[in-house]
Parts: sequence; structure tokens; C-alpha cells
Amino acid sequence: MKKLTAYLLLSAILLANFGVSVFAQKSQKPAEVLIRNATVMTAARGNLENTDILVQNGKIARIGKNLKAAANAQTIDGSGKFVTPGIIDCHSHSMMDGSVNEFSYSVTSMVTTRDILNPTDITIYRALAGGVTAANLLHGSANAIGGQNTVVKFKYGRSVEDFPVSDAPPGIKFALGENPKQTNQPTQAGRTPRYPRTRMGVLEVIRDAFLRARDYKKSLDDYRARAAKNDKTAVSPRRELELEPLVEILEGKRLVHSHGYRADELLNLLLIADEFGFKVATIQHGLEAYKIAPEIAKRDTGVSIFVDSWGYKLEAFDAIPYNAYILWKNGVNVSINSDSDERMRRLNLDAAKVEKYGGVPEEEALKMITLNPAKQLGIDKRTGSIEQGKDADLVIWDAHPFSVYARPDMTMIEGEVYFDRARDLLNREALKKERETLEKLDINRPPGSGAPTTAPKLPSEKRIADRDEADGDGGHE
Repeated sequence: MKKLTAYLLLSAILLANFGVSVFAQKSQKPAEVLIRNATVMTAARGNLENTDILVQNGKIARIGKNLKAAANAQTIDGSGKFVTPGIIDCHSHSMMDGSVNEFSYSVTSMVTTRDILNPTDITIYRALAGGVTAANLLHGSANAIGGQNTVVKFKYGRSVEDFPVSDAPPGIKFALGENPKQTNQPTQAGRTPRYPRTRMGVLEVIRDAFLRARDYKKSLDDYRARAAKNDKTAVSPRRELELEPLVEILEGKRLVHSHGYRADELLNLLLIADEFGFKVATIQHGLEAYKIAPEIAKRDTGVSIFVDSWGYKLEAFDAIPYNAYILWKNGVNVSINSDSDERMRRLNLDAAKVEKYGGVPEEEALKMITLNPAKQLGIDKRTGSIEQGKDADLVIWDAHPFSVYARPDMTMIEGEVYFDRARDLLNREALKKERETLEKLDINRPPGSGAPTTAPKLPSEKRIADRDEADGDGGHE
């Protein structure tokens, strides 16, 4: 009973401070939703003024003027408001409970972020309040080849099984530079530093892993060919969990998302991919990607960047705010990511910055936080733009989303509202009273006191572990 009461206290504190309960209830998804008379920023076919969106069974059924809906449909007045696709963060470590890095080996392709997802992380609700509906949850950057990613939709209040996007292509995290060589980390006394310790060593680790994966694939192919012929001498090779994801990369079944900054090491990774016949799906961070934009475009590799975050370590010194513009001008698919629980809530403003630095057109800037990351993650057939037949992942803004004054009034995923600002505001007074009631319970009184004299200690929001780059909320990966 005491544990339950303490948990109720935690719930009350979260409610009072963040406007959300750890006991978030599932809302009923309406069969139909009609958003009327809004400015619809499609991120695909321009902006549509005074336009309706009809959502049926979680999908965008129709887009047009004066649309009709069933009598029991949920109707939302969008007059004077703007509707955009849900924002997609292509590089995040949110809702990952505990460690983000498996530091032990240089190659940890056998581990997966799917095993450490926390669906009650308050960051999810805050992300929804910033218009973010989906994210690419990546392993950290402590390894030349790190763990497997998870692409999720932020269905806060539901079980963890509802978060992963089931048909998203699987991916994996690579890393280059200071983080995997760990020369910026103190070496413990009496402990041999982990190999590699140089940039050339990082590239050798990646090449060696693919040499082993290629041999493993050859043995698998040979076994399958023999087994198909009912060859009784066929013997299955020993299963290699480390190499299986790399074989999937060679077969084009798994996407590579690689952390990296310097142009020379980014180009070297692209050359390794050429050598082994695979494609790098995205360069993550890519602060010097503008220096080799034609090489990146030639290989159809995407880049997921910070707009104006740099200087936090040596290899981030050559960043410029025109990176997005130069890459876009060269035909590269550019997305803007947060790599931060806090920056995630303001990706709309990061997109606005690329209009200022280089004059990227409005819709192209919007694509950098919606359709472009969807393409980079292989989920653009179902989300990332407002088009008929796609998932109704939508954000209703009270002003133009590139304005510093804009706030999401409502964020929905597949036609279901997961953030409603009006409801959030209405709940705050009730939540304040609930907290006051819980604080007066005996279990919450200071020891040896007849009445509380100090406020209970605010619990930490979650366990923050090893994130590499120093930046406000724990850092970038």
C-alpha cells in the first residue's frame, strides 16, 4: 500500500508540473474526424487555403473544400489555424530507459534499442506538445558499429508494443570520429583502452566487420543452395548475432544511419560502402557535409543535421548555418533532427532558420522536418505529408508553424488526438488540487513530524545515462 501511495504521489507531481498523468488513459479513436477551413500545409503539393481534411479510420480520406462527414464525426474548427504533417525527428534517444551506449566492444550490432523503450517517459508528452509524432530512436555513438534502431510513433498512454512502426525498414547506428575512438574519454587506471583510438582505426573496424560479414553471407548462401538441392552434406554455419545485421546491410535489407562530422571521414565511409556494395541511408549530424555535397548526392545518401548547433567540440568547429541550403541545392535529401529531449520540441523553428540562411523555400523547409525524414526512414508511403491515403498524423497550429509565437493546439496520430492544449490547460487546476491532497497523506509527511514542513523531493524524471555531446539536457549522440 505504501508503494502504491508513493507512486500516486509521483503521478501527482508529474501532473502538477507537466500537465500529464502516468496513468494516461487510452482515448477512443473516432471513426471520422473533420478539420474544417484551415490553411493546410501539405509538404507535398503546396499550401491550401480554407481547406478541409476528412479522416476516416486513421487515414486521410479526402482533402478539399466543404467536405461532408458522418453525423457522429468529430469536427474541429480550423479557421485561422494551420495544419501540417506531424514532425518526424530522425535522430532521437528519447524514451530509452537507462544506457544509450553499449560501450564494451567496437562492434555491438547485436544489441537493439527496442529492448529499452520506456512508454511512460514524460519526454514523449512534451514532444507531442511540440508537434512531434514520430522519431528514429538510435543507439549511441560510442561504437564504430553500434546497435539497431527503432522507428516509433509517440502513442503516449498506450503499451510499448504500439509504438514501433511495424513496416519501417530496420536500421543500425554507425559512428565516426571522436566518439567511437574515445580519445575524449578518460582512461581508467590499470585498464587497457579499447581499440580503436584513431580515425583510421575506426575505419578499419568497419571494414573488418564487413569482411567477416561477407564471408558469413557466403557460407549462408552456400548452405541454402545445398539445402535447396536436398544435399545431405549441407551443414548450417554457426549463427553469428553480430554479423546477421551486417549481412542484412549487404542484402539491402537494413539501413545505415551514421554519426559523423568531418568531411574526410564521411567520404571515407561512403567509399567503404562503395567497396562492399551497400548504401549509407543517412549521415547523422554531418556538420561538414556541405564540403562534399556532390559526392553525397551521387550516392543518394540523406543527411540529418543540426541547423545552428556547433562548437561544442573540436570536430564541430567547421559547421555553417548554410549547410542545409548547400546540401538541398545539390539535390541531397536533408532532414533536421534534435538529438535532444528539449530541442525536439522546437524543430519547427529550426526549419524556419533554413529560410533565413540560404533562402530555402517554405515548403522545402517544412519537408526537412516532415516528408524528408520520412523518406530517410522508409516510412514516407504512410506519413510525412498530408496526402490522401496516408496516416492522419497531423498538427493543428494556432499560428504559422515557423513563427516563434506558434503553438500546437492539437497533435494527432492516425486520427487519434494524443495532445490537446485546451484539455491540458483545463486539467491543471484539478491536478494541482490532487497533488495537494496526496502531499497531506501520512506517508508523505517528514519523519517524526505531525505535519509536513517541507515539500517532498521532486523525483528525477528518468535515468539519464551516457550521451556523448555536452549540450543542456544530457547531450547529443
